[in-house]
Amino acid sequence: MGLPEGFEAHLKTGATSVARAWAVTRRDGVTYGFTDHDRNLSFEGIEFRADTGLAAGAIQQATGLAVDNTEAVGALSDTALSEADIQAGRFDGAEVRAWLVNWQDVDQRVAQFRGSLGEIKRANGAFQAELRGLTEMLNQPQGRVFQSPCSAVLGDAACGVDLDAAGLAFEGAVEAVDNRRVFTFSGLGAFEDRWFEGGRVQLLSGAAQGLIGLVKNDRLSGGDRVVELWEAIGDQVVAGDTIRIEAGCDRRLETCRAKFANALNFQGFPHIPGEDWMMNYPSDGQVLDGGSLFR
Repeated sequence: MGLPEGFEAHLKTGATSVARAWAVTRRDGVTYGFTDHDRNLSFEGIEFRADTGLAAGAIQQATGLAVDNTEAVGALSDTALSEADIQAGRFDGAEVRAWLVNWQDVDQRVAQFRGSLGEIKRANGAFQAELRGLTEMLNQPQGRVFQSPCSAVLGDAACGVDLDAAGLAFEGAVEAVDNRRVFTFSGLGAFEDRWFEGGRVQLLSGAAQGLIGLVKNDRLSGGDRVVELWEAIGDQVVAGDTIRIEAGCDRRLETCRAKFANALNFQGFPHIPGEDWMMNYPSDGQVLDGGSLFR
């Protein structure tokens, strides 16, 4: 895409007034604007702040399908990017857009980069973030995988299970929490033991609102229900915060049929022979007529 006519004319003067601007949009919709100019800029409904200490390295761009990568570095502050938010994972996968803009006339600008945040490193009150271009998505495996367990994610379009249906999720206040990882509830005996194991926890209120965890263990113990996550929630969770826990799925056909009545949408291939099939040998009592192994 070529430069806007007015912006191109400005660059050709040889005495330019250009700056860089970045917009970071988190997955929860919160947008932050930054610029390396010495005063704030504003366009596209975003205020680009000049007091954040954010800077970016040279943008690598190429024709074809090569991944365009760059890097952003900056200081952490409570009024801009905070270490607590980065540690909590609120910026994981956030969308990033970058412009070269004439700070004397912000209508004269050109988009230089669009992608997402990759690996973020934190040290000594500063951060360093990898920016990944749109072609990064092409590095991910695509298409069906022929495997015995289901390849769908519970509740997605391929699965078709409605997680808002009665009996598949619980929403309520946290009664007790240990180390942001173990949650205890009373009065949840209506759900079978291990019902939520392999499921998802989402915080709906409190400091950790919007953060998500995956359930490792779900046990009924003496009238209480103890739900343990694989990893601690990234921000503070206290008793009284509202939480949503969704049913878990172990991706087996038996579970899909009995727990969710959804066998028609099962996205696995349960009758694929296992690796031990290649080592099988004839023995008395077996029917070896070349027919199906599942009768």
